[in-house]
Amino acid sequence: MAASADRLGTPLARIKAALDDLPRWLSGLDDVSLGEPLIEIREVIDRSESVFADGVRRFDKSGEYKADGALSLTAWLRWKCKLSGGAAMERVEIARQLEKLPQTGAAFANGDVGYQHVAVLARTAEHVGAAVVRKEEGTLLQAAQTMDPGQFTTVAKNFEHRVDAAGALAEANRAYERRYFHIGEPQDGLVRVDGLLDAEGGATLRTALQPFMKPVKDDARNYGQRSVDALMELCRQGSGSRRDGAGPRPQLIIRASLDTLAGTRGAPAGELEGGGTVPAETVQRYACDSAISRITGESELEHELNHASRTLPASTRRALEARDRHCVFPGCARPLNWCDGHHLVWWTRGGATALPNLALLCRPHHRMVHEEGWSLRRLGAEWRAAPPGKIPMRLITRRE
Repeated sequence: MAASADRLGTPLARIKAALDDLPRWLSGLDDVSLGEPLIEIREVIDRSESVFADGVRRFDKSGEYKADGALSLTAWLRWKCKLSGGAAMERVEIARQLEKLPQTGAAFANGDVGYQHVAVLARTAEHVGAAVVRKEEGTLLQAAQTMDPGQFTTVAKNFEHRVDAAGALAEANRAYERRYFHIGEPQDGLVRVDGLLDAEGGATLRTALQPFMKPVKDDARNYGQRSVDALMELCRQGSGSRRDGAGPRPQLIIRASLDTLAGTRGAPAGELEGGGTVPAETVQRYACDSAISRITGESELEHELNHASRTLPASTRRALEARDRHCVFPGCARPLNWCDGHHLVWWTRGGATALPNLALLCRPHHRMVHEEGWSLRRLGAEWRAAPPGKIPMRLITRRE
């Protein structure tokens, strides 16, 4: 027995030997039989990640990575384990959080959930605290076992919103601050486009592109080519649209509960159709000018929520544009086609969709009022605004 063990070596040696045999064995299978082996290979990878996480946790505590001169465990993983910075950081965070989430660790080790599910739970624990996650760990794991990681992310984000709406809003604001879009200079006949969008921006772009994405008969374009062609078509049509902002705009579908619209403590986040969540404050902003959104509900809430889907009447919009002419936020003069109709007393708080209760705000300033807590007030022909915690009366104003 001892001789056999010596010959087979360590478990890692046996795994490597099996991996040497795996490609040849897999190539001998017919295509019909490939499904199950692929599933099993994925399970082996995920369970290996579980073992790796346990090792990373111990290595982290020991500080032995410093013996190689690495300044941090993340740096050591990048160097020695051929990981990107983001992948290394994610694995360190998973290792640290799993120690505080025993049910998740066990499910990961057993192969009941995959690596990406665990990464989502680790991020949630980082955002709201492992102690909070432990209270609903079993329920969250049940959801993870029946959903793909993208679907489970929505569940996790809703959980974060219920237990810490302010934190979820802060995270959304941080994501918004990271947004950027860059168009490079032409090189060899091509222009590189690079950028990051927050969840709302991504959903808006995806929704706007969708009508132009359908393949035509005998279409030889791949998905990426159809996407860029759709973007070009959107730009061409947009450049010829009306400049008064009254033309059709992309409609987002946001699923939200009445509690979310009302900003009730413990309410879930709003769910964007196609993936992603937004804080209650973003849902409330979209309820202001539903020409660009439809907010839907379920069962007994459907009637109340669909009330939010009313578009500003055309006559009211025209009167609002004639009165305000551009964004009314002090110091801003962005034109009509940048602007939404904002309810001074928010629709979700009983404000009427009537001219005295409306103002034109460009989308960045509309977001500041809802998501960032700024206040806006009209006094005669003047508009006054103030940051959170301050009174608009004390600010320098802009006279119409």
